[in-house]
Amino acid sequence: MRWIDFQNKRPTEPVNDWPGWTEPQWQGWLNESKRLLDEMTRLNQEAEQLRSDGKAAEAEEKIKERNQFIDDHSGHWTKLKPWLFALSHGKCWFTEGRDICSHMDVEHFRPKKEAKELDGNIRDGYWWLAFDYSNFRAAGNVPNRKKGGWFPLHKDSRRSRFCARCEESETYFLLDPVRQTDVNLLAFDEEGNAIPTPEANDWERERVRISIDRLKLNDHDALPQERRRVWQQVSQEIDGYLEAKSKYHPGINPALGGRMEEKARRIREMTRPDAELSAVALWCVRFRNDPGLIRLITS
Repeated sequence: MRWIDFQNKRPTEPVNDWPGWTEPQWQGWLNESKRLLDEMTRLNQEAEQLRSDGKAAEAEEKIKERNQFIDDHSGHWTKLKPWLFALSHGKCWFTEGRDICSHMDVEHFRPKKEAKELDGNIRDGYWWLAFDYSNFRAAGNVPNRKKGGWFPLHKDSRRSRFCARCEESETYFLLDPVRQTDVNLLAFDEEGNAIPTPEANDWERERVRISIDRLKLNDHDALPQERRRVWQQVSQEIDGYLEAKSKYHPGINPALGGRMEEKARRIREMTRPDAELSAVALWCVRFRNDPGLIRLITS
């Protein structure tokens, strides 16, 4: 997982292979989002009125109608799919995979129809965010399907509702790739497994553990296998760099200077944000605990 700089980003800005929308295109998309939200609000208000009138069964039918309305307009958020993936160089925001995560989806971070707690209880979803692009994440089919409507909150957390919105005050378990502090909690080992960072506290470790489980970060065999391959490749490049460095002496064997630069270039390439599973490569470098290697990827 790499941090996605999503705040204040707009589809009007060209990024990677996304050419950018015109302002009228973007405004048109936002206007349609508002229209869809207004219709969902109407349906939800009708459901609330039916519930107040003691007509629970009819209220549930109205909620189903609202949820079906969301599904029927999925094409609206799909229009932003190319832009979302351009922000991550075509990679899943949760796994950093491309083809190894099956085909790609637009994931709603906060589930749009129903939200599941750790104990399996279900509460109403964040339907008002169904067409809010700030709730969209680019995800491979593998983590997206396993997550589903799962979005548990800490037992002491506030819970946002349409009539009393407080998403910014919720304390949730799932790691969010648009939050730098969340991304910094996830590490990797030489076996290709996602793990908590060594300095994580108990609450942070629990968040990582549950996120790994619900997003299938270790259970989808292709992911750990490919991470192991990346780790081994970076490790070989590091060994080659350190060997050349130990033998290099200006004026005596200058060719080794070129070999050092070649290995350093390969290490930098594999740790760049556009490289697949680059977070694994970064942790392979950090694992050596060598300040010189750290400078290679940060300078």
